[in-house]
Amino acid sequence: MTDIPSPAIPDPYLPGSGTVDFTVGHYDLTLEVKLAANRVAGRARLEGTVLRAVKRIELDLHALSVSKVVATGHRGSVKVAKTSVRRDRLVIDFGGTLDAGTALTLDITYSGVPRLRRSPWGEIGWEELTDGVLVAAQPHGAATWFPCVDHPSVKSTYHLTVRTDAGYLPVCNGLPTGHRRRSSGEEWTWELHDPAPSYLITVQIGRYQIEAIADQHERPASGADSERAPLFLAVSRGLRDRAHSVLAVQTAMMDCFSRHYGPYPFDRYTAVVTDDDLEIPLEAASLSIFGANHLHQSWDSERLVAHELAHQWFGNALTLRQWKDIWLHEGFACYSEWLWSEESDRSTQSTHAERAWRVLSQRPQDLVVADPGPEHMFDDRIYQRGALTLYALRCALGSEVFSGLLRCWVAEHRHGTVDTEMFLQAADVHAEAAGHAAGFATDVVSPWLFDTGMPALPEPAAR
Repeated sequence: MTDIPSPAIPDPYLPGSGTVDFTVGHYDLTLEVKLAANRVAGRARLEGTVLRAVKRIELDLHALSVSKVVATGHRGSVKVAKTSVRRDRLVIDFGGTLDAGTALTLDITYSGVPRLRRSPWGEIGWEELTDGVLVAAQPHGAATWFPCVDHPSVKSTYHLTVRTDAGYLPVCNGLPTGHRRRSSGEEWTWELHDPAPSYLITVQIGRYQIEAIADQHERPASGADSERAPLFLAVSRGLRDRAHSVLAVQTAMMDCFSRHYGPYPFDRYTAVVTDDDLEIPLEAASLSIFGANHLHQSWDSERLVAHELAHQWFGNALTLRQWKDIWLHEGFACYSEWLWSEESDRSTQSTHAERAWRVLSQRPQDLVVADPGPEHMFDDRIYQRGALTLYALRCALGSEVFSGLLRCWVAEHRHGTVDTEMFLQAADVHAEAAGHAAGFATDVVSPWLFDTGMPALPEPAAR
């Protein structure tokens, strides 16, 4: 008998998203985008499994209309009695009960004008640019452009077909697998072979050209774990030279992170640069998005480039099970800035740690990093104190043992979901193997993760 996948645990930070009734293994999305009207017409094929006996399934969908739903099981068609869209949910009522373990494919035809989703963290999802489209879906904005199970622990593969106006390039996750001209525009197809949650799926549309950032036959620096994955740049003609100048550093960054974390976890990496200014850069599975305002030869810009690249390991390949563990994404990416700074001979990790510690010591001591509450989910203290947590562990274990821990952590959970307890268990195992007492690593990091007060600044590692 085939095992039934475990249902996603309802997330108290986003109680209205996701479902415990259905999981999706693969999405096949076809989207036609009329840029002038900002209107989409889509067809989404969700191949999944029913997780418990149900008569209805609810999917996430925001501000779009559904005209047709066809359901198919392993024995043929499944009757759909009624569908409705209300309160950001597509409700599909069936003609009878579907048993747990039923293989179910939902073929959904939908359309409308995508609207940003308002949230405590700002407006998220599908957004019009001056001349194109940007999708920034973290944490629950995927539903602004396709019906989905919008929960971080539900990881799926994707096939995306996007048709849009001539002269525009839609950039999606993974690998481009096809392109053809049509009478009304152009069509591109993309494949993401590695599973990712829906909030990390994106489409960026602009007058972009794609080209390699560096010679793909160049060997990585000595000591890298594997040959460097291909790096690409999607940018308009006017920003091309400036973008290449600023983002060429990603090749050395990828070598650095591959040495410390293991091989880059996707088929390729693409940096998209919009002609618009953006408040912050954004990451998605296998790509990152920068604004024109991020193209500067300064440490502040360079650290953001490192931060977004590091998310490919921490956040995109290893994804939190629930949003309370956001430090496993942002703390690791912030620490990666410090790591790159040291390895590129800018400033040492200890210098960055001391600076962060001084700043945090002057701020309110009312946040628990390992469970900050939804209102503080993207608080800068999560980033900085999460990085200090890792720095403290590195000081206690030594750089060699610490790097070994991170490589094993990534290798064991690559393209899976993780939580804080799992990381503490892994850290304790590595600490014990290095000769420390049982629970040593947990004792080191617990004050940083679970107490509100600031622990003392760790002494730099002596070994």
